Amino acid sequence: MTRILGLDEAGRGSVVGPLVVGAFLVDSESIDALIETGATDSKALAPADRERIVRELPRVGECDAIVLPPREIDRYVARGALNELEAKTFGALIARLGPDEVHADACDVDARRFARELVRWSRVPARIIARHHLDRDDPIVGAASIVAKVRRDEAIARLARRLGVDIGSGYPSDPRTIEFLKGRLRDEFGVPGFVRASWATMQRVMVVPPARTLDAFES
Repeated sequence: MTRILGLDEAGRGSVVGPLVVGAFLVDSESIDALIETGATDSKALAPADRERIVRELPRVGECDAIVLPPREIDRYVARGALNELEAKTFGALIARLGPDEVHADACDVDARRFARELVRWSRVPARIIARHHLDRDDPIVGAASIVAKVRRDEAIARLARRLGVDIGSGYPSDPRTIEFLKGRLRDEFGVPGFVRASWATMQRVMVVPPARTLDAFES
């Protein structure tokens, strides 16, 4: 029996809220039961299906996740090291769960390089496979993508409730998110901690107050 760990992330491109790395650990003997849940790429599933599947997953294997807040993401983006942060986080989950084999959806354009980084950060004697689109092609990674997506959606929902406003999905492509950011940045000084200040989107939506003229000071 082989213990196989699937890894994927959700929220990499979001401007609001965390990036979540999800993990799902399953015995090789339980893969058929996992397939029966319908686990696949979370982006291909309706929210209700993701919620149903994530409730079924603990009966098949073990779910885990690490949540990366915007400020930590900003620190790595500042030195062009977002892929390093993801590899480090994937590696932390590998070390924590101790699988025999790892299937990871590669975040780097060079999947082999990403696999080498997972070996470096995890320091676990596991067979590591990193490829693109594994969330679509491998149900174990699909399960991990569901864990990541549901955890991130929950974080966005909690934030929206706390702020008492519709913040949308948190992605730059969402008009609701952009309108929220424009209003929020207009009403307060600085960038809130739940926003990724390093994103290019922020340069487009930052409201710069008009310069005061000499007449304004004299009036």
